[in-house]
Amino acid sequence: MAEVNVKRVKSSEIEFKDRLVAINRVTKVTKGGRTFSFSAIVVIGNENGVVGYGLGKAKEVQAAIQKGVDDAKKNLVKVPVLNGTVPHEQCGKYSGAKVFLKPAAPGTGVIAGGAMRAVLESVGVKDVLAKSKGSSNPHSVVKATIDALLKMKDPYMVAQLRGIPMDKVFNG
Repeated sequence: MAEVNVKRVKSSEIEFKDRLVAINRVTKVTKGGRTFSFSAIVVIGNENGVVGYGLGKAKEVQAAIQKGVDDAKKNLVKVPVLNGTVPHEQCGKYSGAKVFLKPAAPGTGVIAGGAMRAVLESVGVKDVLAKSKGSSNPHSVVKATIDALLKMKDPYMVAQLRGIPMDKVFNG
């Protein structure tokens, strides 16, 4: 995720909605019996281009979710969203998970699987076609989706990078 356009965002003045992606019960067997703990992966976003993910681990589910939200607030990034969809087609990859995002016409909805859907809805995308290939591990899928979103460039960013006016981007 070492992209040029990665914009870190401070979590102080923004209102977030959090979505629980997955919860995992982990069992540790000791001579005294079994000890259960929980790990939760959480995605938060303001549904206006800011998104973050976090992992929380604790003895109780609620505590794990809260730790995940706190961790997600430390990993916030800004991604471009144009008219409720993504600016262009993009692939993302993390470990064994590969994802493909494609812009869709208004009214299409979010056509995506569980972990991808949580990220895309949190970032504020209303219409998108998405496909997850490879690993379906929620941790990897969330990170691959955010990788794909970070690779997105909106027309203003392209114009700025090329040093040309906005109208020349499309007629270039």
